[in-house]
Amino acid sequence: MLNRKIMKNGLYHKDSTLIDFKRNVHKLALDYLDMYKRSMIHKMSSDELRREAKNAVITVIKDNSLILPASVKHDEVIESIVAEAIGLGPLEQLLIDDEITEVMVNGPDEIFIEKNGSILQTNLFFNGHESLMGIIERIVSPLGRHINESSPMVDARLEDGSRVNAIIPPLSLTGPVLTIRKFPNKSYIIDDLITNKTLSQNMADFLKVCVLNRKNIIISGGTGTGKTTLLNILADYIPETERIITIEDAAELKLHQQHVITLECRPANIEGKGNITVRDLVKNSLRMRPDRIVVGECRGGESLDMLQAMNTGHEGSLTTAHANSARDCLSRLEVMVLMAGFDLPVNAIREQIVSAIDIIIQLTRYSDGSRRVTNIVEVDGMEGDKILLHEIYRFNKQGIDEYGEIHGSFTGSGFAPNFYQELEETGISVDRGLFSTVQGGF
Repeated sequence: MLNRKIMKNGLYHKDSTLIDFKRNVHKLALDYLDMYKRSMIHKMSSDELRREAKNAVITVIKDNSLILPASVKHDEVIESIVAEAIGLGPLEQLLIDDEITEVMVNGPDEIFIEKNGSILQTNLFFNGHESLMGIIERIVSPLGRHINESSPMVDARLEDGSRVNAIIPPLSLTGPVLTIRKFPNKSYIIDDLITNKTLSQNMADFLKVCVLNRKNIIISGGTGTGKTTLLNILADYIPETERIITIEDAAELKLHQQHVITLECRPANIEGKGNITVRDLVKNSLRMRPDRIVVGECRGGESLDMLQAMNTGHEGSLTTAHANSARDCLSRLEVMVLMAGFDLPVNAIREQIVSAIDIIIQLTRYSDGSRRVTNIVEVDGMEGDKILLHEIYRFNKQGIDEYGEIHGSFTGSGFAPNFYQELEETGISVDRGLFSTVQGGF
């Protein structure tokens, strides 16, 4: 399934006879169900509907004396037609595979997946634009969303937490495009990141100290670098005694503390009304007596509200941002604060950032699919109009082996962050050995 070449034999060989057969049976089966089961179909469970659809497919093949192509198995064809008629078609087998983290449909003829950090083309396809559009509508309709020419984009979340984005013509010139970022069944812990060499044990221990001692943290990185995964892991360090409010575009965080309130944005309805943004929720959360605020991602004017929250008694809050480096993260924060609509001087914005943010964690995804914490820095005040950054850890890339795997090492700066002195002055025991310049390589 993972080869870039299309199979020459089997159910997903692009044989025009097979495609025509499946399209014909698909239409006849839907007509049959509509004619004989119309009053019952909405009362059926998913298992009952699948059984009825299978019986309909078998019936229309028999009643119309349709001949199956000799190159494929009878049961496989029936199952694939049923899946496309009432389920998710060729996507079904991809969504149940726990090793697949992302499914990308580029029109009816191309389906790609992300597996083990690599993007691979499958040999699966849809029977046509209409079939793919039917499945997109089947996904978004139960979520209260609509997609058509007048509203050709939709962003939603499935019941299991997976994120769905669809964009269709006329905006997409390649046909309907569907992207599903699967929500992992497994809850990751910090030990998993250490095993995967995303960070070192010393880095993990340091980040735990930061969370427990209420340092405000931004996790920075590009798309697919693992920002939300790391955010979820760090948020799990928050003590059970604290009231936590999570705010997300589409709820992905799964915290295990008892006192967690989960807030999720709401898009505008079909009349363009009722939109509730991250910024609206951040403002509202300040009236909900939070100990910690965890924002899934800052990408606009809510950044100003988040900085103000961090500066006004909500220390220990966490969020993520899209950026290529810690310095770039600060620049993007400045731009996002200006998006709030206030004409603030740059120096005033930078003073807000310095006062609010304690730690920036930079994540990078490399060509071999591996994800690394490439920098952890402390925001260390201002000198003139420049924000000072104190690097605490870094990942040193040392080479690529014959299999394309990247090797390197994590190193500490040798110096503890400034807030360690504050902790020691209050009687908290800290381990300055965490910042050794030698942390081991791989």
